[in-house]
Amino acid sequence: MSNNYDAVIIGAGHNGLVCAFYLAKAGLKVRVIERRGIVGGAAVTEEFHPGFRNSVASYTVSLLQPKIIADMQLVKHGYEVIERPVSNFLPQEDGGYLLLGGGLQRTQLEFAKFSQADADILPQYYAALERVADVLRNLALKAPPNVDDGIGALTSLLAQGLPLGRLPLEQKRDVLDLFTKSARNYLDGWFESEAVKAAFGFDAVVGNYASPDTPGSAYVLLHHVFGEVNGKKGAWGHVIGGMGRITQIMAKVCEELGVEISLNSPVDQVMIDDGRAVGLRLNNGEKVFAKRVVANVGPKMLFERMIPATRLPADFVKRIKTFQTGSGTFRMNVALSRLPTFTCKPEPGEHLQSGIIIAPTLDYMDRAFSDAKRYGWSKKPIVEILIPSIVDDSLAPNGQHVASLFCQQFAPALPDGRNWNEVEQQAADQIIDTVESFAPGFRSSILGQAILSPKGLEDKFGLINGDIMHGNMSIDQLWSARPVLGHGNYRAPIKSLYMCGAGTHPGGGVTGAPGHNAAHIILKDRNPLRRILKV
Repeated sequence: MSNNYDAVIIGAGHNGLVCAFYLAKAGLKVRVIERRGIVGGAAVTEEFHPGFRNSVASYTVSLLQPKIIADMQLVKHGYEVIERPVSNFLPQEDGGYLLLGGGLQRTQLEFAKFSQADADILPQYYAALERVADVLRNLALKAPPNVDDGIGALTSLLAQGLPLGRLPLEQKRDVLDLFTKSARNYLDGWFESEAVKAAFGFDAVVGNYASPDTPGSAYVLLHHVFGEVNGKKGAWGHVIGGMGRITQIMAKVCEELGVEISLNSPVDQVMIDDGRAVGLRLNNGEKVFAKRVVANVGPKMLFERMIPATRLPADFVKRIKTFQTGSGTFRMNVALSRLPTFTCKPEPGEHLQSGIIIAPTLDYMDRAFSDAKRYGWSKKPIVEILIPSIVDDSLAPNGQHVASLFCQQFAPALPDGRNWNEVEQQAADQIIDTVESFAPGFRSSILGQAILSPKGLEDKFGLINGDIMHGNMSIDQLWSARPVLGHGNYRAPIKSLYMCGAGTHPGGGVTGAPGHNAAHIILKDRNPLRRILKV
């Protein structure tokens, strides 16, 4: 039996660590329980081939909240991000290519190769997206209004809705479009070139098991522009030391505040007594008692595997059962003897430091999704390649490299009932074949590889159905309805049980926002008056 804690947190992923930091800073005695032998959740750096290290799951940074970076003093502790010189490089099937990023004028020159009209309208597109993104950024670090909280919900709804209400009519239409339209439908209203539409449309299928034709996919496009790197909005970059460097620093900061972190400690069940969460029972039989339990695992994992259904309201159980998971993600890490050479741009250069996107058109992305539904994975999958060892020599031996392959449209459950463990190598071979078709010689440069199918992501990181977002980022699973309407404010339907993972607002990505927001709700609930008023 373990000592009583003010809070015990399930999972030492970045959101759990952020939550632990704010609770400990407020004077609470906190313990974090992690089933793996390393902190970080899906934001970890590990050796996957002798001498080669990489960010094995989450692989690039932009969305981490500046407030959290400042509050935790991450830069002081060694947090360093190298910005991409250009955002994305998209080889085309006809032998051409498109570069996105590196400044507005440079991107316009690239777009003009495909369409002068698209180049001309680009500033208006950026402005429209940024106006909406700015409003939604302001909601990221605020708990959504809870529909069952009476006057408190009304007050919160008015406060959070006011910035949207103040937008001019044209921008309100943009908001409606982005939340309801498909990515294709939205982008068709702006651009004429298929390559240009693909450059933006890729963001709509990242971590989204859907076609760019799926209604609501335009929002996922927007979600990925919320971030910033070194003060530059919308930029992406590489953390020196990989994504695990972020969570290692966070763990150190937490421990300096007295947080206890227990590794190799899988949780068996949330202990509940008289309708209240009172602690955790671990797989080894240890019982950890706490005044509050905070779950940094997905809603499916928490409510279907760690709590008996009989302990939960019947309607809530039904809603969680229909909570949609499965991001369609397949992750590979490869050790390379040399840099790849792309047919369309064979010379080495800054394009190799960008996100290399193999998804030349929206039709290509749609076919990838259709294939996945029919066969389990695409004959020509969507692949993003990052080669962080170009700017970070700590990841690979001198003259050699590591590459992250983030691959999209792989069915969470195979249609013929096969297990992913049986066929993941076949899918991996299809991915390498796809890269090889744009960069001949890529296969022969591979010295070693690590494969994570949707099942592999679930087994290794506890991501149900391999969902890197902890749940679909669809309109019915956002804001106050994430994960279930009535519990969108980080409070579970069991007293003293809270949620702080990506299955809560504002959703997936390495943001830290759910952990930040959950901690502030927990601290509010310590005040009896606030608890009575439910504000």
